[in-house]
Amino acid sequence: MKIIDLTHLFGKDTPSYPGDPRTRLSQIKSLERDGYNLNLIYTSMHTGTHIDMPSHMIADDRLAERFEPELFIGSGVLLDVRNQNPIGMRKDYEKRIKKGDIVLLYTGFDKWYKNPDIYFERHPTVDETLADFLIASEIKMLGLDMPAPDHPPFSVHKKLLTAGIFILENLTGLERLNGVGEFEVIALPLKIEAEASLVRAVARTMLK
Repeated sequence: MKIIDLTHLFGKDTPSYPGDPRTRLSQIKSLERDGYNLNLIYTSMHTGTHIDMPSHMIADDRLAERFEPELFIGSGVLLDVRNQNPIGMRKDYEKRIKKGDIVLLYTGFDKWYKNPDIYFERHPTVDETLADFLIASEIKMLGLDMPAPDHPPFSVHKKLLTAGIFILENLTGLERLNGVGEFEVIALPLKIEAEASLVRAVARTMLK
């Protein structure tokens, strides 16, 4: 069994979505001066690797703490969609994707993570036909190695969240899942009263 980390490092230089507050991570107590170390974090829930709940963009009073942990664990399906924009439907997806799966879109766009002008403004989008298929397939979650499945006015976001499909954003390293066969995705949110949550997303494979 092997655990593959799919999470970006959260640190002082973590980029924020345009218009969101800039993330701050600072040490406010030190072992030498105070006898213990203590760090303070200031961030939106949509910074770094995180998961969107339905209430992020639709009228739904359920916050992250209301959802059971098993909803964020499931069989993974990796779709290699590099160099596709928009990311559309393919016939073979009908055989590969089943109810309860967690679908990951491998775009390779995580390479631009530290270049916000490109990463946030020029990322590919998910075509509505693919979104409709994922909804009809009743998947649990859609994961992306980019900041969002769409651009304003966020029609795909709203469509997926209305259907109860969580959106896992800002993944990295999906190329390590290419060709591994079966794997499980684990992306547990904090038990927090918020419309989204930072996560430590990993894939668990049978590889050694």
